[in-house]
Amino acid sequence: MMKTNTLFLTAAATTTMSFLCSYFLELYMGNAEQYLALIAVVFIDGFFGISAGIKREGFQTRKAVRVLKRAIAWVLFLTVILMVEKGFIGTAWLSETVIIPFIVLQLISALKNASMAGFIKAEELNKILDRIDNHKGFRD
Repeated sequence: MMKTNTLFLTAAATTTMSFLCSYFLELYMGNAEQYLALIAVVFIDGFFGISAGIKREGFQTRKAVRVLKRAIAWVLFLTVILMVEKGFIGTAWLSETVIIPFIVLQLISALKNASMAGFIKAEELNKILDRIDNHKGFRD
């Protein structure tokens, strides 16, 4: 009797874990571009931010760890959003509405950090930013 219960619990746990793993694998692989884009943007901003920080105040582990925390948090947000999109008809716009503004802000932050770290000249950054906001005119 004890052997049957243990076998049943093991089979139930294995089946549940198999279902969850296959569900998330399919979700991730079906949206791999979104996950990779999100992670790439967070890490490029983090790389340039850490480089600028090293230049200003030296390397700080807690600031570098923030990059990983931010990446994990946004991957979790994207996962939940994609699950909602998959589960409810008419919500296909959700990931674009939530994630795209974050990506744009991270890219602008990466440009600023790259400039502060010395990878991009300030004049070039100003030209890029002026083109983003060209209705305000150009800097002198």
